[in-house]
Amino acid sequence: MPDRISPLVLFRNQTFRSLWVAALASNFGGLVQAVGAAWLMTSLSSSQSMVALVQGSVTLPIMVFSLLAGVFADNFDRRRVMLIAQAFMFVVSVALTFIAFEGWLTPWSLLGFTFLIGCGTALHNPSWQATMGDIVSREELPTAVSLNSMGFNLMRCVGPAAGGAIVAIAGAAAAFAVNAFSYVAIIFALLRWKAPARDTHLPREPMGSAFAAGLRYVAMSPNLLRVILRGFWFGLSAIALLALLPVLVRETLQGTAFVYGVLLGCFGTGAVVGALGNARLRERFRNEIIARGSFVGFGISCGVLALGGSTAVAAVALLMTGACWVLALSMFNVTIQLSTPRWVVGRALALYQTGTFGGMAAGSLIWGGLAERSGAPTALVIAAILLIIGALIGIKLPLPEFAGLDLAPLNRFKEPDTQFHLNYRSGPVMVMVDYEIAQADVPAFLAAMRQRRRIRIRDGAQQWVLLRDLEFPDHWSESYHVPTWGEYVRHNERRTNADAALSDQLRGLHRGDGPPQVHRMIERQTVPLRDDLALKEQNI
Repeated sequence: MPDRISPLVLFRNQTFRSLWVAALASNFGGLVQAVGAAWLMTSLSSSQSMVALVQGSVTLPIMVFSLLAGVFADNFDRRRVMLIAQAFMFVVSVALTFIAFEGWLTPWSLLGFTFLIGCGTALHNPSWQATMGDIVSREELPTAVSLNSMGFNLMRCVGPAAGGAIVAIAGAAAAFAVNAFSYVAIIFALLRWKAPARDTHLPREPMGSAFAAGLRYVAMSPNLLRVILRGFWFGLSAIALLALLPVLVRETLQGTAFVYGVLLGCFGTGAVVGALGNARLRERFRNEIIARGSFVGFGISCGVLALGGSTAVAAVALLMTGACWVLALSMFNVTIQLSTPRWVVGRALALYQTGTFGGMAAGSLIWGGLAERSGAPTALVIAAILLIIGALIGIKLPLPEFAGLDLAPLNRFKEPDTQFHLNYRSGPVMVMVDYEIAQADVPAFLAAMRQRRRIRIRDGAQQWVLLRDLEFPDHWSESYHVPTWGEYVRHNERRTNADAALSDQLRGLHRGDGPPQVHRMIERQTVPLRDDLALKEQNI
């Protein structure tokens, strides 16, 4: 487990500090806007489903477009991607402010604007989160993620309350104006930041191949699949509270927009406490214990809120849910980042966000519809039950520990010299690796090859097979294809230090003279017509 890093160490990093402070301003504006949109919807529509959809309209585009954004994060200048996303959200927010001041908003147009803001968030988030690994070291990354969560939730302490006050005094349009202005700080900070140069010796992956590579890597990484599943379940269940809180405040607690903002501030305060205690908890408990505790704590709090009571009781319950929220989501985020090499981290984070925010979007629809038919308290009780089930799932599918994984590039591969010219588009390429394996070592060899197959396919190999010679049974050949020579080079450069032990094991099992023999062949599927005619003329 990485040693605990003091937050003060990260604040000495000028780039991290300036972006963190700018993110505070942006998060404050976003939270003020969220309060304004949610409360305005209670005035525009009496439907509880429409109120819940305000939350869903922000999370749905994150689910739908995150993988595309992850491809951008891994293949383009992340700073430029973030600038485009922030500029887009600024323009949308200015338009929303103008239309709100003119009184032209309808329930569906409000959802449309919040959906567009969610699109900008979807584009921004994978690049923002992947950038943390460019700014801080691997050992500092868990602290950086916790500090980002703490910064967001510091604003959650004051942003919702401020948003409630702004809405109560000046109306929702003023809240939208505050959000539009808040984008200026982070745009300015990104313009000042000099991002590290990207390695460009290989051509950029085509969009289709990059999509497939991200999906393939996650599909062949059981640890990542576990995190995404748990994130989906948490998002699906826990979003019930945030989606239905405006309804609970208005109908159960008989509160105002200011009360709603104060309760969201309690949620944010609890989240700050959770973020501050995150590192210490990681020192004392396994990842899975922290995750299970977060599921159970959030579920208990949902049950308390479902029973009603006073605003004070609701405030205490929201303190608990805020802490559980940030502990669970930061644990998932850090586990994804520390379990993924840099070349695909944006896409892995995007798929995690797709799962988590997809759960939130689906949950917003489900809980809103259920509250419409059976009431918000009933919906919260069912959500609490699902959260407890989510904790029990961890017994079967525990989160991985991220200590000991060295995912830095192995850097053993050197592009071989070929006897004729190849460019990076040449292909398809077939690769065969020959091994001499003693009969007594066959079980160990096959076990190692099962792992080799997963790693090969994960890193881009296609049509992987293992062959055994019928006449010389000690001779084995591993064969796979890649579409182009460039993809072959890329495939080998994706190998990490964590993969080295398996390669060393296979070399140790090999009994031939020298290392296993590698054959690289470019495929030629047919004989060209002119050559075929020449052969016929020669009666060959």
